[in-house]
Formats: sequence, C-alpha cells, structure tokens
Amino acid sequence: MEMHHLLRQRSALLRRTRLANVAYAYAELGVFAGRIERGNLRGAVTLHPADTAAGRAWPGLVAEEGSQAVLDEHFLEEELLDLADLLAFATGTEAGRSVAFRLEEFESRFRYPLRQELKGAGIELPGGKPSAADRNRP
Repeated sequence: MEMHHLLRQRSALLRRTRLANVAYAYAELGVFAGRIERGNLRGAVTLHPADTAAGRAWPGLVAEEGSQAVLDEHFLEEELLDLADLLAFATGTEAGRSVAFRLEEFESRFRYPLRQELKGAGIELPGGKPSAADRNRP
C-alpha cells in the first residue's frame, strides 16, 4: 500500500479504532455489570487509582456504604486495574482519578452512553434482550 492511500484512509481508520475501543469497553464493562447484578451488590463506592506515593500498588474499590468484605470477595486487584482503565475511557477522564458511583447505577452510568454511541454508529449489538440501562431509560 502506498502512503498517500493510507493517509486518505486516516479519518476512517481513526473512527473505526474509536468504535472498536468503545465496543471493547462496552463488552468488558458488561462483565463487571453482570458480576454486580449477580452478587446483588448495592451502595455507594469509590474506585481509587493505584498510587505508589500513598502506598497503594493497586487500585482500590472502597465501599462507602455496605460491607467492604463483600465487595472484596467480588473483585480481584488485577480486575480493579482493568476497571479503572475502562471507567477512565468510558467517562473521558484521565486515568489516575478517583471515581465515585453507586453500584446499582453502574450499567446506566457507564455502559449506556457507550451503547448509545455504538447504536448511533450503526453497530449491531448482540442479544435481543434490552439491558437494564435501556429498560430504565425513556
């Protein structure tokens, strides 16, 4: 392929890359949403980033309401690292920032906007059953 052909395709390639990343984040956040739903996890939490200066080698999901032990049973440190990256992407914020949210609003807050972006781009999503986020939206 000649370079000028590649450069002419740049905008389309960037758009497809963005959509691939949105699809990946949507799918991976779905795994977390499913775990939250199956575990019947509820309440306010804060996801704090890893901060070696503060003595945190891994991100931490802190229960602001409810049991920290129950929360810890559902998420490994490595998974929280992935979750922190996914939430930074989904919200358009820089990595390394704390994110506070309610577990029962996880899907509607983080997955629903990604779903809308995919649908708006004409991407066909798997499954015929509407998500909880779609059922809760007008």
